Amino acid sequence: MKPKKDVLLKVFFSTLYLSAFTFGGGYVIVTLMKKKFVDEYHWIEENEMLDLIAIAQSAPGAIAVNGAIVVGYKLAGFLGALTAIIATIIPPFVIISLISVFYNAFRSNHIVSQVLEGMQAGVGAVIVSVVYEMAAEVVHEKKLSSIGIMVAAFAATCFLNINVIYVVVICILLGIIQTFVHRKRGVVK
Repeated sequence: MKPKKDVLLKVFFSTLYLSAFTFGGGYVIVTLMKKKFVDEYHWIEENEMLDLIAIAQSAPGAIAVNGAIVVGYKLAGFLGALTAIIATIIPPFVIISLISVFYNAFRSNHIVSQVLEGMQAGVGAVIVSVVYEMAAEVVHEKKLSSIGIMVAAFAATCFLNINVIYVVVICILLGIIQTFVHRKRGVVK
């Protein structure tokens, strides 16, 4: 591998470029990071990249930033993670800042207002799609405890108006308990 300064510069400019020209969500940038750091630079092996993405996916927050953190850390330690974070958040920060400056002027424009309403509908559809895919995966596993947790979490948030944070924390605790029970029984997942 190259000297740390060169690695940091390449991490910065690569993640800056990827973040600036990636549209379609965090999973798109993850694919492009794989192409850049595995296929082009050969700094990370493909299996290791999959592990890093699994870590990024399981952490709270935006997967693009989480992916940049784990890849940056793998390549150059703490400075690599910090460099990747900064480079990844600069483009969206600048774009959103510019949009917010002109938001009131655009919002009163009938065409822009209609475009924003259409985008809201599109975002809703994407969220429904993700929920459907995740729920289908849980049901496909045919694990009654997971299906029960999913149904209870849905009921708690939708019908009982329980704060989502409490539901997530309880689901985490139930997942930990479930893991210990499986390990005690000798069932390894």
